[in-house]
Amino acid sequence: MTSTARVDVDGVSVSPDHYINGERVSSTATFEDRSPLDWRWRLADVARGGTREADLAVTAASEAFTHWSSLDVEDRANYLTRLAQLIERDVEKIAHVECLDMAMLEESLRLRVIGRGARNFRAYADLARNYEPRRWTSNGTENTVLRMPAGPTVVITPWNAPFMLSTWKCAPALAAGNTVILKPAEWSPLSCSMLMDLVEEAQFPPGVFNLVQGLGEEVGAALVNDPRVRRISFTGSPETGRIIGEAAAKNLTPFTAELGGKGPFIVFADADLEAAADKAAVMFDDGGQVCLAGTRLLVEQSVRERFLELFRAASERHVLGDSRDPDTTVSPLIHPDHLARVNGFVERAIDHGDRIVFGGHVERKDGLWFQPTLIEPTSNSSEVVQREIFGPVLTLQTFSDEDEAVLLANSTSYGLSAIVYSSDRPRVLRLGARLRAGTIWVNCFLVRDLTAPFGGTGISGIGREGGEYALDFYSDLKTLQIKEGTTNG
Repeated sequence: MTSTARVDVDGVSVSPDHYINGERVSSTATFEDRSPLDWRWRLADVARGGTREADLAVTAASEAFTHWSSLDVEDRANYLTRLAQLIERDVEKIAHVECLDMAMLEESLRLRVIGRGARNFRAYADLARNYEPRRWTSNGTENTVLRMPAGPTVVITPWNAPFMLSTWKCAPALAAGNTVILKPAEWSPLSCSMLMDLVEEAQFPPGVFNLVQGLGEEVGAALVNDPRVRRISFTGSPETGRIIGEAAAKNLTPFTAELGGKGPFIVFADADLEAAADKAAVMFDDGGQVCLAGTRLLVEQSVRERFLELFRAASERHVLGDSRDPDTTVSPLIHPDHLARVNGFVERAIDHGDRIVFGGHVERKDGLWFQPTLIEPTSNSSEVVQREIFGPVLTLQTFSDEDEAVLLANSTSYGLSAIVYSSDRPRVLRLGARLRAGTIWVNCFLVRDLTAPFGGTGISGIGREGGEYALDFYSDLKTLQIKEGTTNG
C-alpha cells in the first residue's frame, strides 16, 4: 500500500519505505536498522520487501521502459543532470545520514564521497550525449554500431558507501535508456531512500527509477530470478555473486559483478618509504571496509625494518572514534556480525601461529571498533593472506626481487586492485603488464577517472563498468549494414 511514513534520523527526515512506480510503498514486515556508532540507536524500522514488492517493481520498470527508452538521449540526460543538481544541494544531509547508517567518516562523505554521486550522474549524462558510434566500410557496405536500451535493470549494492556505489551503477543504466530497480544492502539502506526523494523531486517518470528494500535471500532473490529483468549489476561477496550468477544464467540475463579484493601493496627499496608507509596506513581508514584497499603489504626485504618503523608510526597516528568527529580516522565496523567475523580471522591466525605485529583486539567491549592490526603470516597460504577480511587487518610479507614480488602479488584468487611504490619507471611498467588486477595504482591510491574501465579478475568479479564500458554493458549492440551507393531516393 502507498505510504507517507517518515522517520527522523538525527534531524533529517527519511522515508523507511520502498519507492515503486513513483510512490512510496510500505510492507507488512520490517527490519531494524541500527547505527554502528552506537548499536543501541535504532535509526528506523525499514520496509522488508519480498516477492510481492519485487513483482510490483519489475512490473513498473517494464511498463515504464517503452517510454523511457524511446526518449531522445538529450531528454534522458536532462533528468540525470537535474538529479545531480539536487544531490549537490543535499550533500550535507545525505552525508550525515549515511555516516549514522554505516559509520563511514562524515567529513569524507561530505567532502568527497556523496559529491561523487552527483558527478556520476553528470558524467554519464555527458557520455550518453556525446556518444560517437563506430563506423567503417567493408565488403561493399557502410557499417554502424548502434546501442539499444536493454530493458529493466536490477542493481544490488553493498553496505559500504551505498549512495555513491548505487549512483555509479544506476547512472549509466538510466543514461543508456534502461529502467532501474535498486536494491540496497539491508545494513545501510537509508541514503538510497533519500536518493528516491530526489528522483521524485527531479520529476522522473513513474517506474523509471525504483527502490526495493529487504533481505537478499528474499526480495533480492525474487528480483534476480525474474525473467523480465534484462541486466543485473551486483557488488558484494563472491558467495552471493555465484548465487546471483546462477539466477542470471537461468534467464540468460547479462550480469556484471564486483566481488571484493585482496590487493597487494608492493613497496620496493627505491620507493619513497615515508610516502609508502603513510599511504599504507590509509588502508585502515573507514575500519578497513574498502574493497580496493591494499591489504597485503609486500615489502622488499632490504627495507623491511625501516618501512615497518615508518608504518607503525603512521598507524599509531590513527584515532578510533565517532565517525562524526573530524579527528576520527578509523570508524567502527558496520555490524556486530561483521565485527565477530573480523575478530574470528585474527583469532584463527593466532591459533595458526601467525605473528601479531601490533593490534589484534576489539578496541572496546561496548562498541564495534577493532584495532588497526598488522599480522606477519607463517606462510603465503595462511587464511589472512588468502581471504578477504574487510576490516582493519593487514598482512606483512617480504620479497627479494621483482619476480618474487609478482609471484606473491598474483598468488590469491582475487584480482581487483594493486598498489605499487617504486621510483623506477621501467620497473612499474613491467609490473603493470604482469600484475593480475583490474586497477593498478603506482605511487598513489584511489585516484579514479570515471571514463576508465573498472572491475576485477578471478573471484574479484565479472565484466567491467565505468565510462563507455558501462554504457555498452547496459545496452544491446547491433550493427547496421547499408550497401554502398544506397541513395535517399
